[in-house]
Amino acid sequence: MYANSSIPESAQQGVHEHLVERVAKHASSAFRKPYLDYNKAALAASLAGWDGKAPLILDAGCGVGHSTIQLARAFPDHWVIGVDQSEDRLSRKKPYPDALMPMNMIFVRADLVDFWRLMADAGIKLARHYILYPNPWPKIGHVSRRWHAHPVFPFVPRLGGRLECRSNWNIYVEEFAVALGLLTGRTVTPESFEAPSPLTPFERKYRDSGQTLYRCVVDLDQQPLEGNPS
Repeated sequence: MYANSSIPESAQQGVHEHLVERVAKHASSAFRKPYLDYNKAALAASLAGWDGKAPLILDAGCGVGHSTIQLARAFPDHWVIGVDQSEDRLSRKKPYPDALMPMNMIFVRADLVDFWRLMADAGIKLARHYILYPNPWPKIGHVSRRWHAHPVFPFVPRLGGRLECRSNWNIYVEEFAVALGLLTGRTVTPESFEAPSPLTPFERKYRDSGQTLYRCVVDLDQQPLEGNPS
């Protein structure tokens, strides 16, 4: 059946007890994982069609690319980059034939652990940044696999712009907000929201299954409150 998605089940009932120390550790430690060549090539390819002036949008973990296409149509004056690690998912961009694809977007296969760092190292700034329905890794012992508890996460706010994370698991979004707050000094408030026009197939299925959807949105280019770290 179509609208029968389940909410992630977890023994964890709130923000993980070790999240704050993990975020602080990653923020104060250098992340020296070597870059793989294919990720360097992916960044170069993602910017090859960019004129250097259009505002940039990153659809991180874009899956089959429906969200990337919708974002490119919604922001025709932006350059939209859809990144996913799976070549199989990227090959399933249908029902959109190539002839109907927006011209202001590109798909690249890359590991975000490298791609985010490469963008930050290059001084690239985003206008908008979407992390839509990532794998929540709901088991308590899998917290380190969630993006906001990963060593790469401190690089994410360095890219600036309007950052939005969405999930059908409220704890994931709550943790994402906590981690961003720790790294930026901002008050970041998660919220539930309606999705009349879903961006991803997951979002549509979760909505049609009667689930509450959650998101965290923050403008990273806005100055933090006085006295807080940036």
